[in-house]
Amino acid sequence: MAYIGTKPTIGNFQICDAISVVNGQAAYTMQVSSVNVIPESANHMLVSLNGILQKPGSSYTVSGSTITFASNLATGDVIDFIQILGNVLDLGVPSDATVTTAKLGSNAVTSAKMFSGFANGITMADQWRLTANITSTNGFITANLEQVDTNGQGTLGTAMSESSGVFSFPSTGIYLVELFAMTNANGADNIIMEIQATIDNSTYVPVAEGVNGVDGALQTLSCSSLIDVTNISNVKIKFNVQSLNTNSYIDGNTSQTNTGFTFIRLGDT
Repeated sequence: MAYIGTKPTIGNFQICDAISVVNGQAAYTMQVSSVNVIPESANHMLVSLNGILQKPGSSYTVSGSTITFASNLATGDVIDFIQILGNVLDLGVPSDATVTTAKLGSNAVTSAKMFSGFANGITMADQWRLTANITSTNGFITANLEQVDTNGQGTLGTAMSESSGVFSFPSTGIYLVELFAMTNANGADNIIMEIQATIDNSTYVPVAEGVNGVDGALQTLSCSSLIDVTNISNVKIKFNVQSLNTNSYIDGNTSQTNTGFTFIRLGDT
């Protein structure tokens, strides 16, 4: 939409402090409020000497905050004013609520400009699975674990690390941890699986639990928890099988994820 009336002026317009002429001197320091100022160039200035506007480049030159006239000034000469225009194409600081979505270029907002809690958004996602059936263990799962590696699957960011069933986080943050398992319960068996967490790298406590008690049929159990990882050396995760009777089992597979463990970093702690 065109402007009605005078179009707003853009730039950074400053009037330099008064300068006293020194007889026989051509160079003078430009200041605004007693602070040295540096114009964009001689062409970004209006200079009046003895009531006459001077031509930039020939009547005067500029280097840093120093203006040098083409010839030495003499007693009686008057520098009427020096106005610094700034960059006349620079909009300066936009007014509040004037920058719209349409004004932003594609991919212009980088992760460095995100607020701290969001940071880079979801920067880490990882998934592991059980590679062989569990048929008799009542306790922590300590073996037959692998990161998913089937074609078309992948990991975002730095992955979890695992040692003897202990999962360590790559960085601090709030993580969504999910457990899902294909199970077959025999008779009156209730297969219970848990996510257990420690905050001191020693004592593990259950934070989520899933149960399957359907006799003789493959069923899926699941549970999840948000884990606040304030210290990667102390906060860790294990997965526990709480009940598993004879002929009951938890299904593992190395080609597809029948029983798996998902880790997604949601944001900063």
